[in-house]
Parts: sequence; structure tokens; C-alpha cells
Amino acid sequence: MLFRIFRIATVATALAIQSFQPEALAWFDNTHLAIAEAAGFELWYSAAAPDVAKSKSAFNAIETPNHYFNNIDNREVDEAMVMGQVARYDVPGDREGHLYGAIIGAVREYRIVKASGKFALYPLVFCAHYVGDLSMPLHNMAHDDFNKAHHSFNDGVIDKIVRNNIALIKKNMSVIVVNNESDLAREIALVAESARKLGMAMRKENRDMTPDEAWMQVSRSASLLSAALAYAKREPFAN
Repeated sequence: MLFRIFRIATVATALAIQSFQPEALAWFDNTHLAIAEAAGFELWYSAAAPDVAKSKSAFNAIETPNHYFNNIDNREVDEAMVMGQVARYDVPGDREGHLYGAIIGAVREYRIVKASGKFALYPLVFCAHYVGDLSMPLHNMAHDDFNKAHHSFNDGVIDKIVRNNIALIKKNMSVIVVNNESDLAREIALVAESARKLGMAMRKENRDMTPDEAWMQVSRSASLLSAALAYAKREPFAN
């Protein structure tokens, strides 16, 4: 999907602002792969690729803000907030981040590419990754000292065992029906808000996620991804 990167900004622009982006890892690779596989995404094995893309220095400032929302005011996440971020998808230099809008932006891009008759699944790889990021509590709260100190451990809390326990994710998945972008935005907000509230509890208690909490969070991502994929691929491409 390099074409979408170059249409937003030149490499020179990205290099000029990349140093201002906060760390944006969320879940390690195995966890992202497991979420996508549990959701039934045919390219589940590529779900970690967006993290690989942003590791390339020229693309970091463009791709990284798609992976988090630096909620410094601890605002409640709602549908309006989600939709307000969509226009910022792939816009470089957004230190606040726009994870919620990036999910809808990736779905829109899939539809544009699909309508052109070209191979269209790559935008959904990005969508799958962003939906995975969505359930990680530390990507829905301020990137402060607590966040930085606890980020790495929480990224990997179930990563070593998750690939052998995809059935557990599926067991905890719920059925979500998305008929339009409003539905999608509302469901994104629900997952994000659950993650934000968990993050606030973790900060208050100065602790990390428990494995049980992590399993529930990734199941929320898998449930939403399954619904988002079904909606994205529906014919005709109507909101």
C-alpha cells in the first residue's frame, strides 16, 4: 500500500516530522495475527504488517498516528469523536493520533480500490491491525509516564500463548451487526471506551492488565473486525 503513503506526503516531509511521534506499538505480532485469524480474515498472516511499515523511517510519521489516540484529556469516546478523526487518516504529524478514524478510513479505501477493479484486500490488512490496536488500553489514553513504563509488558501479556489459543478468543466473541458507517463508528467507540476505562483502572491501581482482561480485550477486537469485514465487503458499497 505504498501508493497511499506517497499521495499524502513526500518522504522529505515524513522525515522532517518523524521524531515527534510517540511510540505506537500495541499488542505484539502474535496477538495481532490471532485477532485477525479469529475474526476470519483471509490475510490474517499479514495483520502485523502495518507495524513493519511504520518501522521504515520515511513512513513513520504518516503511519504511526493511525495506531493510537493520545487522549490527554481523558475524554469519553463516542461516535462523534470517531467520525471527527476520519479526515485525518494518513495525515502526517498528528501527535494526538487518530486510530478511530483510521479504521473507517481503511474501510473506505478498500471500497475505492474494489470499485476500481483492482486487488483490494491490502487496505483491510491495515483495518485489521488498527482494530487490533483499538482494544489495547494504553492506546486509548494519554502517552504519559505510566503509559510508557507499562507499555511493553502489556503489549505482550498473552503474546507467547495466543497463537495456540485462538479458540479462546472465538469463545468470547460476540455477534456485531454493522449496516452503515454510523454503526461502525458506534461500535468502534464502544471498544475504545472499554479499553479507555480499563486503562484508567490500571493507572489508578498502578498495575498491568491481567491475562483474563487481555483475552476479553482481544475478543472485543476480533468481534468488531469480523463485523467490519462483513460490512466492508458487502455489495453494493452503500453506507
